[in-house]
Amino acid sequence: MALFQSNNPVLKQSVFDKVAHSEGETMSIRGTVNKMSFLLIMLMAAAVFSYGEFLRGSSNVLPLVIGGAIGGFVLAMIIIFKKEWSGYLAPAYAIAEGLFLGAISAMFNAQYQGIVLQAVGLTFGTFIAMLALYRFGVIRATERFKTIVMTATLGIAVFYLIALVLRLFHIEMPMIHSSGTIGIIFSLVVVSIAALNLILDFDMIEQGAAQGAPKYFEWYASFGLLVTLVWLYLEILRLLSKLNRR
Repeated sequence: MALFQSNNPVLKQSVFDKVAHSEGETMSIRGTVNKMSFLLIMLMAAAVFSYGEFLRGSSNVLPLVIGGAIGGFVLAMIIIFKKEWSGYLAPAYAIAEGLFLGAISAMFNAQYQGIVLQAVGLTFGTFIAMLALYRFGVIRATERFKTIVMTATLGIAVFYLIALVLRLFHIEMPMIHSSGTIGIIFSLVVVSIAALNLILDFDMIEQGAAQGAPKYFEWYASFGLLVTLVWLYLEILRLLSKLNRR
């Protein structure tokens, strides 16, 4: 039975199959919530710092963007393969992503005043709404639901990869950056898929606690949920920028 299936590459079934039924101290939902809150605070503090660096016109902005993006990616890869290190590396990942997001957000806000507050509000609003829908059983993480979301997410990932390769040859994919109807519809679809990832992550965390995953998985699960939130925020920011250009 695929109890831990998730389309989030960080929080997938095979990860939990190897560690379920721990004999030591086990994962709890409350512990995961506490650690997720800590990671969010770390991310937001780093974001505020890099945002301020942009406003001050500091020459450190570009290094913060590049360093945060690359550092976050490297740390994420290490955490995925060394899950037991997540308690040490997840906070570092949150800081790296915060530095990246803060600088990027400042750049967007310089073009479209107020867009960052809107994106942050919509991201947390979506998180709360999806959590409520999950807790009240309105949306259930059935096997069919998981398969559909997983397939859609994989398709988006492949599309973005193709777009990245084409951009190296100065060829732009219009749907990603276009503010036309098709571009906005594309962004709405991607935001929706990112939001649905939250349902699978909530289910995975709940099942992980029920099945007795080891204590360090509280950090690992929090890291995985943070990955989804970062993706959701960036997609909402992209959508709002398109709407502002119309």
